[in-house]
Amino acid sequence: MQKQRTGSGVWVVLVLAAWSAAAVWFFYSRGWLFYYGDAEAHLNIARRILDSQTPGYDQIGTAWLPLPHWLMLPFARSDAWWRSGIAGSISAAACFVAAGAFLFAAVRRAFASASAAVAATALFALNPNLLYMQSTAMTEAVFFAAVLALLYFTMRFRETQGWGMAAGAGMAAFAGTLTRYEGWFLIPFAALYMLSAARRRRKGVAMLFCALGALGPLYWLAHNWWLYGDPLEFYRGPYSAWAIQGTQPYPGKGDWPTAWLYFRTATQLCAGPGLALMAIAGAAASLARRVFWPLALLALPGVFYIWSIHSSATPIFVPTLWPHSYYNTRYGLAALPLLAVASAGLVAIMPSRMRAITAALVIAAGTVHWMVEPQPRNWIVWEESRVNSEARRAWTREAAEYLAPRYVRGSGIITSFGDLTGIYRQMGIPLRETFTGDNGLPWLATVRRPELFLWQEWAVAMHGDAVAAAAVRDGRYSLEKSIMVKGAPAIEIYRRTGGNRG
Repeated sequence: MQKQRTGSGVWVVLVLAAWSAAAVWFFYSRGWLFYYGDAEAHLNIARRILDSQTPGYDQIGTAWLPLPHWLMLPFARSDAWWRSGIAGSISAAACFVAAGAFLFAAVRRAFASASAAVAATALFALNPNLLYMQSTAMTEAVFFAAVLALLYFTMRFRETQGWGMAAGAGMAAFAGTLTRYEGWFLIPFAALYMLSAARRRRKGVAMLFCALGALGPLYWLAHNWWLYGDPLEFYRGPYSAWAIQGTQPYPGKGDWPTAWLYFRTATQLCAGPGLALMAIAGAAASLARRVFWPLALLALPGVFYIWSIHSSATPIFVPTLWPHSYYNTRYGLAALPLLAVASAGLVAIMPSRMRAITAALVIAAGTVHWMVEPQPRNWIVWEESRVNSEARRAWTREAAEYLAPRYVRGSGIITSFGDLTGIYRQMGIPLRETFTGDNGLPWLATVRRPELFLWQEWAVAMHGDAVAAAAVRDGRYSLEKSIMVKGAPAIEIYRRTGGNRG
């Protein structure tokens, strides 16, 4: 029996790996890996740890948690993989495979049914929105690997009471807390489960989980305190969600029913209507089979996002609700594992002889929406990335094409990090050729006193930013090109025409 389980698990991993690689190739061959500005930024953060005027640990930054960047690090070293985006795809795709494998193992154990496990894994892995995310340098696949590993190891701990399962659960929780902030939200609930699952003499084993899971948040608070002097810099600093959103109103802010409506709508658009409806009946079937913990754990990321919409300056905009636009629509994917596991309950309640055919029907019902309308424009996450990146992609391409034949290696570019970094990736020049705010005090001194410190031949700025102001104030720079794209700030390229001050 154990050999059979091991063999089926190997096949699941192999199929998921082949499917993941095919998806990466599909999106890569069409040039879609950098449609999300966040994907560009995540990969460039990994790159700058190695390639910067001030490389090293400090380049990890503050707002985004570090694990996805660490996973990309070995691949971002390659110039070709960095420029193509494949450096971000490799680690995300590997995590997608791991997430699917843990999902299969957890569902098979929860329902005692391989057919139910196949159904849940297929519903998860066939979702085109997730397939796009796992092909880019985004964090969804990494987090899914952590939370589904957490589900598997906590279930195994209830059975075995072993140190190994507690350590596995703790490491999964640790990884989740260093990937996305909803991982922090899971910790107290998972700790309560572990402590309740531990028998009287095994409470100490459960405490191992608590200790490991708490390390992630404690490390990140210490990181922010050490580098920025504020342990909550990630929460209230200039790059935080609070700073980005400010005090602007949005649907769901301070309004629980509206927050639920927007998250629910994003979930339906990300998962497809068939899966969303089927999961309701599946949840009832799962509860009838006394499968409680998987549904409870996997519901928590959705609860976190509803709370975030209500209380933490995290709006979600979807095209079917006012203001009929795209913003953070991809957060609806957080409920995909929950919907897949709940739907598997419909397979598990059937007699053994009918489970295989029921699994096929469940998979068909959950994916028919994507089969009937296979165009990428119907994949809400991809469409969000396309719509929101049109202006950025246009000015990035134009700026790179202008600078590439004119820039001489070593002459230097002062610029901001952020979206402008895509210009230099497309040009194929190392990031150490650029001088940015991420280089710390020397950059700050330069933009404040350009007459003393500014020497780079080129300055690339967004209109009105600190670099543009420094170039104008310096007096030796002339505006060579201004790139105007509808829906985006003007991109200004300055060149030093005056000599050095004696």
